[in-house]
Amino acid sequence: MPRFPAQTATAAALSCLACAAHATNGMNLEGYGPLAMSMGGASMAYDSGMAAMMNNPATLALTVPGQQLALALHHLGPDVAVQGVAGSGGDSYFMPAIGWGRKDGRLTYGVGMFAQGGMGTEYGRDTMFSMGTGQEVRSELGVGRLILPLAYEVTPDLALGGSLDYVWAMLDVGMVATRDQVLGMTGGAAEIGPGNNAYIGFSDDNDFTGKAKGTGWAGKLGLTYKFSPVLTVGASYHSKTRLSDMKTSAEGAEMAVYDGSGALVPGSASTGKLAVIDFQWPETWAVGLAWQATPKLMLAADVRRLNWSDAMQNFRMAYNGMTMTMPQQWDDQTVYAIGLQYRPTDRLGLRAGLNYGKNPVPDAWLHPLFPATVERHYTAGFDYRLSDAGCIAGAVSFAPEVSDVNGMGMAVTHGQVSAMIGYNHHF
Repeated sequence: MPRFPAQTATAAALSCLACAAHATNGMNLEGYGPLAMSMGGASMAYDSGMAAMMNNPATLALTVPGQQLALALHHLGPDVAVQGVAGSGGDSYFMPAIGWGRKDGRLTYGVGMFAQGGMGTEYGRDTMFSMGTGQEVRSELGVGRLILPLAYEVTPDLALGGSLDYVWAMLDVGMVATRDQVLGMTGGAAEIGPGNNAYIGFSDDNDFTGKAKGTGWAGKLGLTYKFSPVLTVGASYHSKTRLSDMKTSAEGAEMAVYDGSGALVPGSASTGKLAVIDFQWPETWAVGLAWQATPKLMLAADVRRLNWSDAMQNFRMAYNGMTMTMPQQWDDQTVYAIGLQYRPTDRLGLRAGLNYGKNPVPDAWLHPLFPATVERHYTAGFDYRLSDAGCIAGAVSFAPEVSDVNGMGMAVTHGQVSAMIGYNHHF
């Protein structure tokens, strides 16, 4: 396999990665922490707990004095199918989170680890996507952050905050591509015989790690301002990440060519090192408000702008010194989030919300194996104070099924139900 393996690996992995990470708002989750998630993701201007370090770090200054420890588990349940072809078996993914913070006078600081986003799709070895090769077709992308936040109450009305984020990304891929697909993605440069198909795979079969890995840094800035005792506004800026290339080990990627009957072409199997070049999370701007309409009722609303056009214009991959560029041409995305909180008693809080963000991925680039096109999310949740120190909270998010026809004429559907449970302890 002289030139073919590298180019096929590049093309196949790029097409997987291009859609594997679409969680809800592009690649972002619709909400971080059970309080914000149940409010449709709105979180810029009120105390959303330790998840504030993922939302607006300045809101950490709105918390009560002392220390807090928060634990949460997020379950992502996508329902993906290609109409008339096959459904995905990748319908259950778990993302844990933990955060600790301390408010001492005007200063609040802490540390936390949160999942940024991710998604996976899995098709059986006997589906048409395997093309008779018997290979498993799948992808799984996970991105997480270790966060060091700091917030300062400048005045009783103004708070500033920021965070330094250590970011990691992990990817597994298994995919089969036809000869025409390979030639199209490589500009006709690939050397593959008529009627043959190509397989590329790198996977560690672990739900919490990936075969290709990259790490780097990012940061956040935020502020809140109380215009009155009942009205607070907030804003935040999340920088674009500076991630290293996601790389497999020296023999971490597997490639092979199969003929039309599904038989391995002799001498075509190989292993090597594969890298995803310059995969980044985009910068994000957000503004929001929280209005305490009555002692029991609070309303919140946010607007976020995600600069996908800067981060997701092209994908580049490399294998054994060879590279390939694949255009994606994502659009920037505006996300609207609104939510309400009602406290019938001092111990119980009830919430509901709505989140909307137009899918930023053009239909022409939507891969049939990895769609994530949901746009609307209806959310609800609660919190209950078990004692003066302990509180549990839960949230659920429902994204109705949508259908899009991609550039190959395939109708792909995607619906989703997500849930989160959390516990907060104050001491």
